[in-house]
Amino acid sequence: VQLQASGGGLVQAGGSLRLSCAASGLTLSSYAMGWFRQAPGKEREFVAAIVWSGTVTRYADSVRGRFAISRDNTKNTVSLQMNSLKAEDTAVYYCASYRHPYLDGSYSSEELYINWGQGTLVTVSS
Repeated sequence: VQLQASGGGLVQAGGSLRLSCAASGLTLSSYAMGWFRQAPGKEREFVAAIVWSGTVTRYADSVRGRFAISRDNTKNTVSLQMNSLKAEDTAVYYCASYRHPYLDGSYSSEELYINWGQGTLVTVSS
């Protein structure tokens, strides 16, 4: 089982990036999926999550209205569109599969995510 996150890079504040997460050995349509991030010197934090069908999404307050999570089960991928990026969005971003296909009340807890990608670095210059 492998989750491969990609799409990170260096962008100016106010710019956009689109992250992708591709799975191998894992059928993503069986799982809700999430994105987390870890900034230098900080703990990993929840960013966004999406149910197996893509019909329900959840966001951290810090990114709501700027980021959009989506998925394409036919391609076994999950994406995170990041707009209006800020310096404080600088972090390594990780995708992960949730314990259920749906999102319950604990979806922001990283301990409940089973499989993790290796992370992709996003650097936002101010």
